[in-house]
Amino acid sequence: MKASKNQGGSTLLGLSLDGNRLEGIVLRRTNGSVKVQKTFFASLSLDPLTNDAELVGQEIRNRLIEAGIGERRCVISVPLSWALTLHTKVPELPEADVSSFLQIEAERGFPYGPDALLISNSRFRSPAGETYATQVAVPRDNILRLEKALKAARLKPVSFSLGIAALQSADKKSSDGVLALAIGENSIGVQISCGGGLAALRTLEGSLENEGGKKLIHTDVVARELRITLGQLPAEMRDTVRQVRVFGDTGLGQQLIEELRQRVEPTGIKVERVTAYAPDEFGVKLPADAEVSPAFSLAARHLTGKGALLEFLPPKITTWQQFNARYSSAKLVWAGTTAGAVALVIAGAFLAQQWQLSRLRSQWKVMSPKVTELEGMQQNIRKFRPWFDESLRSLSILKRLTEAFPEDGAVSAKTVEIRDLAVICTGTARDSQSLIRMRDKLSAAPGVTDIHIEQTRGKSPLQFTFNFHWNERGSHER
Repeated sequence: MKASKNQGGSTLLGLSLDGNRLEGIVLRRTNGSVKVQKTFFASLSLDPLTNDAELVGQEIRNRLIEAGIGERRCVISVPLSWALTLHTKVPELPEADVSSFLQIEAERGFPYGPDALLISNSRFRSPAGETYATQVAVPRDNILRLEKALKAARLKPVSFSLGIAALQSADKKSSDGVLALAIGENSIGVQISCGGGLAALRTLEGSLENEGGKKLIHTDVVARELRITLGQLPAEMRDTVRQVRVFGDTGLGQQLIEELRQRVEPTGIKVERVTAYAPDEFGVKLPADAEVSPAFSLAARHLTGKGALLEFLPPKITTWQQFNARYSSAKLVWAGTTAGAVALVIAGAFLAQQWQLSRLRSQWKVMSPKVTELEGMQQNIRKFRPWFDESLRSLSILKRLTEAFPEDGAVSAKTVEIRDLAVICTGTARDSQSLIRMRDKLSAAPGVTDIHIEQTRGKSPLQFTFNFHWNERGSHER
């Protein structure tokens, strides 16, 4: 999907929704520069997805009035947790056929039908010259409910997008090989840029915790999830990541940077916190004290004509489409058919054609119930297809893992986490020798590769955490 261009108006309201936190900023473009006119922060008591849209809109309207904001046109950063992603290798096709190919892949890969999603995509090229596409989808109903609430707040949304994609513009040359971390209200967003597009996009759940009103960040969880995310990329793309940029909360961001530096800088990856925009970030002069935020980035991109890299604005229904939907009733169709029949009687020459149309309608009347039944079955197939997997991957992994543990209970598991082909296991062992024997037995099991003990604590008993990768093809070898 191409980025939408700025259409009309030099003032724009940028909004960022993250959990129950709503951030807003009013920007005005004038004489080659962008200026901040108003800012506000608010905690919403009503959830846009579960509460009445009119009530949510009234609450947002009240917050805007309190902040003295009257601008109606707005761009909105929606929560990254709404997003579903699908990675596809694009074969050599004419450009006109790529869109149809991606639509077919989206219908096969996403757990919902295309009518239930709003889909945008970002294409990029690997160092080897191969083309890939990251398709990002958000539930259509989520956007429509939020749009209804914004309209109830007397706002006119012109763009729905993801804040992290605006903070770190993947379409810029300087973004190649950059892993961006955006610290949010309840989680941390991850974006990897490569070859002029998005190579990875996800949310790290469980990385932030609120204890007694104070936020805590679990760096071990972040580091582990980053290793998994990078491990899912092809090696040639993984090797291009040489910079980590951290956006968001000042205190948590600094803590995360200090702890990540100890882990990744020895490997040649630079870690930095983003506290200000680059002078050429949007091609216009920016305020010296502009605070880096999703709301500012989205509004500035729209005002400068760059638009959003990922756009989820629902398509608008034209006046003609509304008229056609309203007045194409069965009575009018019958009236048109009657008028056509009169014309055929007068003309005489179209009698054969009218007879053929009547015959086809009769055939359709007979076929219609079956067609309706088949369409319903097809919708159910699309809906439930992802839940059925004849490979029984999870059961096969658990079988191999169970066979490796000794029957005398010298080594036992507490948790097993399976994410695609990556498996993480924690547990206790009587001593290190028992753990090593279990590891060696698991390493020899079919389908198990790259086993690695991440952490051990204590001696007897011994607490451990290890991970390995599951080789689907190797699991069938004996």
